[in-house]
Amino acid sequence: MDPENITQVIEFVLIGVSEVAELQIPLFLVFLLIYGLTVLENLGIITLTRVDSQLQTPMYFFLRHLAVINLGNSTVIAPKMLVNFLVSKKTTSYYECATQLGAFLVFIVAEIFMLAVMAYDRYVAICNPLLYTAVVSQRISLLLVSLTYLYGFCTAIMVSSCVFSVSYCASNVINHFYCDNVPLLALSCSDTYIPETVVFISAATNLFFSMTVVLISYFNIVWSILRMRSSEGRKKAFSTCASHMMAVTVFYGTLLFMYLQPRTSHSLDTDKMASVFYTLVIPMLNPMIYSLRNKDVKAALRRFMRNPCCSFKAM
Repeated sequence: MDPENITQVIEFVLIGVSEVAELQIPLFLVFLLIYGLTVLENLGIITLTRVDSQLQTPMYFFLRHLAVINLGNSTVIAPKMLVNFLVSKKTTSYYECATQLGAFLVFIVAEIFMLAVMAYDRYVAICNPLLYTAVVSQRISLLLVSLTYLYGFCTAIMVSSCVFSVSYCASNVINHFYCDNVPLLALSCSDTYIPETVVFISAATNLFFSMTVVLISYFNIVWSILRMRSSEGRKKAFSTCASHMMAVTVFYGTLLFMYLQPRTSHSLDTDKMASVFYTLVIPMLNPMIYSLRNKDVKAALRRFMRNPCCSFKAM
């Protein structure tokens, strides 16, 4: 294409979850409910793990930051998505799109590695309980969380810079409900080999290393639990990591469903539905998973409901 004839895209149009006009209001109400629950539940987890004296352990410190990540991830996506259900012109500016992609990548990469950190925490707690306070100290916990956010930020800068280094000069209609790298690169009118390679290597590397940590941690956890002589000890050990195992299974299961599909059956519409799940549904489910299956969190919630003022004074 002649460079002089190229008209650079200055805004994008987001198709959204569905183009059917009759579904816009029902979908708005459904996702408003999901986002409302996500905000309420994750703020609840953040508050409880901050103010309750019984939840001041590394496990709940990591859970608090998982809630921060889930809340951030949903907030990057949901408000714009909800507005687009109510307007006819579903546009987003070039720089707003780039910002949304970058922020989304920060939180999704941070979540991938926060789940790995939490798996390592459970491994040390169950397999090396006598060394737990030394290995997962307050300083180490803060370092692990800081590195998780820092790596997420660096990955976001690298990937989003590559995605927006190409030219967008033909169609500006994104077949998605937010700015994601795959549907964006599908619109480019220039060579996308390098950014597609960067996106693939980044996603594959992040999934491989985080899943390796999770699988090794839980292999050792299960092995240690099976070697316990006391059935009560096995039950107690399993209960401390059951919630995390469920959260990990749901999250990685969704990502693997996206990335391991055969190319013949893969489509942007399928990616869109999977994206709804891990950007909006999982952040709503995680607090439920950790609350409903965790006696400490349920007890902390009862204490907070009985005397919230006392809890805040203890901060």
